[in-house]
Amino acid sequence: MLELKTIVTYGGALLIPLVFLIYRARSKAETPVAPAETQDKPLKPIMQPPTDVLDPPKDDPYTPEELAQYDGADPSKPIYVAIKGTIFDVTRKKDVYGPGQSYHIFAGKDGSKGLGMSSLKPEHAISDYSTLPENEMKVLNDWHSFFSKRYNIVGRVVPSTSANASL
Repeated sequence: MLELKTIVTYGGALLIPLVFLIYRARSKAETPVAPAETQDKPLKPIMQPPTDVLDPPKDDPYTPEELAQYDGADPSKPIYVAIKGTIFDVTRKKDVYGPGQSYHIFAGKDGSKGLGMSSLKPEHAISDYSTLPENEMKVLNDWHSFFSKRYNIVGRVVPSTSANASL
């Protein structure tokens, strides 16, 4: 006859997988299913897809002082963001770049360094990105490419006229 120890050992070995299978079957049955109307509803995209309806790029010169006038404070003016000296019109995304919004720190200025660093600190939102390491330069270049495919280029940042007068 079988020893009690053998029966317990083999019985336990068979009982463990059986308990697991019962647990899995019950947990699947208890998993809530979303209502049909929400299952078919597409998710709202967070980022805009690239667009084919951009205006030809402009090369109008703006000094940093002129660019600062386009920070969204005056609702009658567009909102501009500059990256690597290229100025983009981001007015249609006031909900992101307008006053009090998440990326307003970059409105009306060239904040290339902050974009490369993925930083929203005011001290990083400056145009001089020469100290960025290679990985942050890649991030900055990716931002420039992203903006170039989605927003109209309205100009370029040029040195202040006051700086030119002192030369």
